[in-house]
Amino acid sequence: MRKDEHKLFYNVDRWTVFIYVLLVFMGWLNIYAAVYNEEHSNIFDMSQKYGKQLLWIGGGAFLAILILIIDSGFYTVFAYVFYGIFVVACIAVPYLGREVKGSRSWFRFGDFGIQPAEFMKFATNLALAKFLSNVNLKVESVKSNLSSLIKNYKNTVIAGIIIIAPLIIIKLLQDETGLAIVFVAFVAVLYREGLSVNFILIGFLAITLMVLALLIEDYYLYTVIGIIALLSFVFIKRNRKSIIIVALCVSAAVSMVAGASYVYDKMEPHQKTRIDVLLGRGEVNMKKEGYNVNQAKIAIGSGGFWGKGYLKGTQTKYDFVPEQDTDIIFCTVGEEWGFVGTSIVISLLIALMLRVIFMAERQRSPFSRIYGYGVAAILFFHLAINIGMTIGLAPVIGIPLPFFSYGGSSLWSFTILLFIFIKLDANRLQILR
Repeated sequence: MRKDEHKLFYNVDRWTVFIYVLLVFMGWLNIYAAVYNEEHSNIFDMSQKYGKQLLWIGGGAFLAILILIIDSGFYTVFAYVFYGIFVVACIAVPYLGREVKGSRSWFRFGDFGIQPAEFMKFATNLALAKFLSNVNLKVESVKSNLSSLIKNYKNTVIAGIIIIAPLIIIKLLQDETGLAIVFVAFVAVLYREGLSVNFILIGFLAITLMVLALLIEDYYLYTVIGIIALLSFVFIKRNRKSIIIVALCVSAAVSMVAGASYVYDKMEPHQKTRIDVLLGRGEVNMKKEGYNVNQAKIAIGSGGFWGKGYLKGTQTKYDFVPEQDTDIIFCTVGEEWGFVGTSIVISLLIALMLRVIFMAERQRSPFSRIYGYGVAAILFFHLAINIGMTIGLAPVIGIPLPFFSYGGSSLWSFTILLFIFIKLDANRLQILR
């Protein structure tokens, strides 16, 4: 053992830590700008959100150091324990927590609140990495032995359950659509570990078909599906296997079209409105359902190339943009820092994601590699959806921008998620001994 191996930051990837610190600092500056008031300009004013965020940042720094102190084997051994604890917490919070903005998904401690669903992300990542590293999931690699193939698909189903269970619990019990849908990002991890690209293609086609079902009358789609089915029978070999495959595809396509229409009809009015705004269905009232996205676009566009200057944003200063310090904080970046500032922020987040992927590929342990790809998938999903919903390319579903949006649960969950991987990476060379 080398003499410096006992040091806290031994072999820690300093570039990743540097990007993390820079993003957290920039996020705090934007929270300060988003809620800035000349009457409460003291940055240490704990009655204001930027003051509270400083406490969360301090707590995040403590968690990061604690994670680096603990042996990396701890996260492997207790992966399922973490998963079980936060599943129970997510089930319990609707009954024991307090209601915030119409959703009972928070445990409150005085002025501070903890949202278990946020921490469910790192727990799910640990459990998924533990399971996949144990079974060595490779769907495409086993084709000759039927029993092995069945077992492999069984493992795929179990991995899917690990991902979907939190999604269902959070959506049904807490009605947190944004937090629930994030878990879909873990499908990318399955793909990296051997899941056939056909599943990704099928998923993309299914989503496309369901979107078309909301834009086009159902009978038009049924007609197109019928024509494609007839052409398939004309140009393919008409044997039993081909007929069964075509019949299953047609049945699935019809079910998706009918299912999309049925689910839409059963949605709450505000949920229908968000989908209508995204898809451009009908007239959108910019003073009601289209207000949030429209004001966010105005704020970002008004920043121009260089921005209006720090603390000089008018759209955010006069509270024209709802949730400008949380879910739609990117509009504050756009208004005050302009195109240059938004490009820097996006570049830093992408750099962090790419750095994590690079680190994941150099791991000797399957557990560490899988966990690393889970971190990258979560970061990408949050980045894409948050910015997408700010500029009108995705529905407004309440997904925070990593390290920027106000909130202790979000900051701590991303900190834990990232620093567990940093610790796993720091100890990767021990596996060779």
